[in-house]
Amino acid sequence: MSRVFNFSAGPAALPLDVLEKIRDDIPDWQNTGMSVMEVSHRGKHFVELAARSEANVRELLEIPADYSVLFPQGGATLQMAMAPLNLADRGDTVDYVVTGSWGKKAAGEATKFCKVNVAADASDKKFTYIPDESSWQRSDNAAYLHYTPNETIAGVEFHFVPGGDVPLVADMSSTLLSRPIDVSRFGVIYAGAQKNIGPAGLTLVIVRNDLLDKARPNNAHLMTWKSYAESDSMTNTPPTFAWYVADLVFQHLKDRGGLGAVADVNRRKASKLYAAIDDSGFYSNPVNKNCRSWMNVPFILADDSLDAKFLEESQAAGLTNLKGHRSVGGMRASIYNAVSEEAVDALIGFMAEFEKANG
Repeated sequence: MSRVFNFSAGPAALPLDVLEKIRDDIPDWQNTGMSVMEVSHRGKHFVELAARSEANVRELLEIPADYSVLFPQGGATLQMAMAPLNLADRGDTVDYVVTGSWGKKAAGEATKFCKVNVAADASDKKFTYIPDESSWQRSDNAAYLHYTPNETIAGVEFHFVPGGDVPLVADMSSTLLSRPIDVSRFGVIYAGAQKNIGPAGLTLVIVRNDLLDKARPNNAHLMTWKSYAESDSMTNTPPTFAWYVADLVFQHLKDRGGLGAVADVNRRKASKLYAAIDDSGFYSNPVNKNCRSWMNVPFILADDSLDAKFLEESQAAGLTNLKGHRSVGGMRASIYNAVSEEAVDALIGFMAEFEKANG
C-alpha cells in the first residue's frame, strides 16, 4: 500500500525515515534480542536513550542549563492541571490569555485549583484574532501568565512572546520544535508529543529550575514537576515506546539541519498554502492575517454544500484528514514538520482543480 499525504491535526504524520527505522528495530533493538517495548526502562540501553534524547532536545532548542527537561505522561491536558498545582496556591491569582479552545480549556482547568483572571479573551470574534497586548487586563499579583502560542483548532498563532515580570507558561503542543525559540523567555513550556515530537502518550515539559520548589506540599507525587526532575523522568515506568520514537525524531531534526532549517521549510509551506487560499475566490481563511498559524491552516469553501464532495475527492487523491474541527467546520490542513512540501504542493494542486471543476 502506498503512503498518503496525512494532514491530521494529531496524532499527526511522522517522518518516513523514522517509521522505517522503527520497523527495522521492532524485533531486535540494539542487538538486545528484544523490542524496545520489552526492555527495562532502568536498563543500560534505555537509560542511554533517555540521556541522549534530553541532550538532543537541549541542543535543538538551545535550552539553558538552569532548565529541566521532563518526559511525563498525560499529554498537555494533564499539564493544564499541573501548572497551577506547581506554581500557585489555592488563594493565588493566575492570568490566562484565551485565544482558542485549548486556552479556554486550560483556564477552566485552573479554576479548580486557584483564582483565574482571564486577561484577554478572543471568543467575541470566534477566536479569529489575538487581542492587542496593550488591552490585556493583567493582575498585579499573578503567580504566572498562561497562553497558547498556537491554537490547533482555530489556526491562530502568536508571532510574539508576551512580556511581563511573572513566569510565562506556554502550551506549545502544536509548535514546539517547528522553529527556534528563546526558551529563556519562559518559565514553563509544555507540549503533547503527537504533533512534532512523536506518538501520543508522551509529553515534553521544560521548566526553569527555580520554579521546581513552588509546588503545593500536598500534591500527588506524579503531579509534581520536581519528582520528574529528580528521577530523570523515571518517577514511574515511562511510555518507553513513545520516548524511543521521540528520540528518533530528535535525531531526524538534527539531520535536517536543526530548527533553523526546519523553520525555513515550514514558513514556505504555510506561505504558499495561504497564498493559494487568498488568491482564490473559492476558498477563504477566517483568521486575521497577522496571527495566522504556520502549523494549522483552516479554510472554508464558498459553497459549504460542496464540503462532503471536497473531502471525498481529496481522500481519493491521497490527501487525508482534511475535515475541519467540528466546532469550526470547513477544512483544516495541519502541516507539521513531517508533512512535506510535496504534500502541500499536492494539496494546492488539488484545490485548484476542484475549484476549476466546481467554482
